[in-house]
Amino acid sequence: MASRALTGETKGGRLIFLCGDDMADGGEVRAWGELIPDALGLIFRNLPLQEILTVIPRVCKSWRRAVSGPYCWQEIDIDEWSQRCKPEQLDRMLHMLIDRSCGSFRRLSVFGLHTESMFTFIADHAGSLERLELPRSEISDSIVELIAPRLSSLTYLDVSYCSKIGARAIEVFGKHCRSLVFLRRRMHPLEVAGDYDCQEEEAFAIAKTMTKLRHLEMSCQHSTTQGVLEILSKCRDLEYLDVRGCWEVKLDKKYLEEWHSGLKVLGPEIEDRYECADYYSDTSAYSWRSISDDEDMMWEDINAMEGEDFQVRFYGGGFNDVETGYDWPPSP
Repeated sequence: MASRALTGETKGGRLIFLCGDDMADGGEVRAWGELIPDALGLIFRNLPLQEILTVIPRVCKSWRRAVSGPYCWQEIDIDEWSQRCKPEQLDRMLHMLIDRSCGSFRRLSVFGLHTESMFTFIADHAGSLERLELPRSEISDSIVELIAPRLSSLTYLDVSYCSKIGARAIEVFGKHCRSLVFLRRRMHPLEVAGDYDCQEEEAFAIAKTMTKLRHLEMSCQHSTTQGVLEILSKCRDLEYLDVRGCWEVKLDKKYLEEWHSGLKVLGPEIEDRYECADYYSDTSAYSWRSISDDEDMMWEDINAMEGEDFQVRFYGGGFNDVETGYDWPPSP
């Protein structure tokens, strides 16, 4: 006897999960509902956020416990979702997921963090945090100076398109995050127009405090050759340098081959004039204005499940496809 299948789209193709008892080819019965929470967490990470929060908890109690606890939230990646949600929804989601992680999350990726109080909340629970991605977030030099001491475990930092921070914040990150090996600090060409001194100071701040870097992306900044050479002289382990769009930078190929033979350099030339903007366009931060009511419906589903104690079994009628909005496979 086989059970119904729960399907989810992943980047690599179609992923299928089975709930209940499933008969293996050799006649062995596999109880998918009895997998340990850690294993379930690794599987569920491949599903879309909305499906993890609103579909998985309805399958069986063990799956519901897995998504309600820290097992699914060692890595909190809501970058795509946060680009189309409303600001108040973003704060609510971060509070919920960080609470579920019980402070054990190692990665956090979120687009457009819009309050410094939320940044403080993240830092208060960041004892295990190693990878932090906050592109186009509303953080300032002053809040970074207060919060960075609590982010000492970071090895990976993305503060691209954060226009309110400068060399002060970069230097503070470097002083307190001594294990940083990856820094992404891309900017949009229009956002740095005329801000030459600040961009050059950032390069010297990187050279001064982030000497363990192996990967550095600083595309579309107003850095000069002097600033980049200072980075190369201090960051001796650097393996990758992205200076696309940094038009003031002129690096001699012979110098690089002699002193940095293992270094891969991109730029300053760019093949596409929109390349520096990456996929974070000026409108993406405000795309929530045009979305449907799907996000509100998701929260209604989550609220409805809070405090409930039920187990849904896929036998007989099961869910009504119209009511759930999901195309469940037919009963075997």
